[in-house]
Amino acid sequence: MTHTELQASSPDTASSDKGQRVPIYTIGYGARDLPALLAVLKQHAIAYLIDVRTAPYSRFKPEFSKEALEKALVARGIRYVFMGDSLGGRPDDPACYVDGKVDYAAVAQTAAYRTGIARVRAAFQQQQRVVLMCSEGKPETCHRSKLIGKTLDEEGIPVAHIDETDTLRTQAEIIFRLTDGQLSLFGGHDFTSRKRYAHDEQDEQDDHDA
Repeated sequence: MTHTELQASSPDTASSDKGQRVPIYTIGYGARDLPALLAVLKQHAIAYLIDVRTAPYSRFKPEFSKEALEKALVARGIRYVFMGDSLGGRPDDPACYVDGKVDYAAVAQTAAYRTGIARVRAAFQQQQRVVLMCSEGKPETCHRSKLIGKTLDEEGIPVAHIDETDTLRTQAEIIFRLTDGQLSLFGGHDFTSRKRYAHDEQDEQDDHDA
């Protein structure tokens, strides 16, 4: 899906008879407050928000903690689904870490992750309006693009990343940002988290799966 096709898939610019496939959306709340996030979800007629934070709470923005967020979404007719246990960027499995960084290629091979992706795939096949949410505002700094978006793109499922400026970006655009336009000699890129973690780290901060 090109950038032009992506923009055309928005309910603000497309009618149902144009044959555009509804992509899987992603968003990170980042610097947004809750009303701003809800406004973006309304703009794209989102029906399901899938929380892909490993830990669904925020010390600094409690309105994005699971219970408060779910309540706000339900009040607006949006269903909240927690999937950080399968699609989160900081898994418990120590085999998914190399020198303290999350090895997303290893995560992509786990049974839990594949189960989570199967659920997202089913939502796409049903053409549900779904958004995957994490905390990072910029998609290129989050596992939404480096892990989940990469997997979906490889399966031919279009991904629409809502970036920190509320602009829709394709997976290809985000990978271009992430790699500074560098092409891989092997036809693809394998990514890791930017930060190093202890694999059993229990942190009450935001789930920065970068």
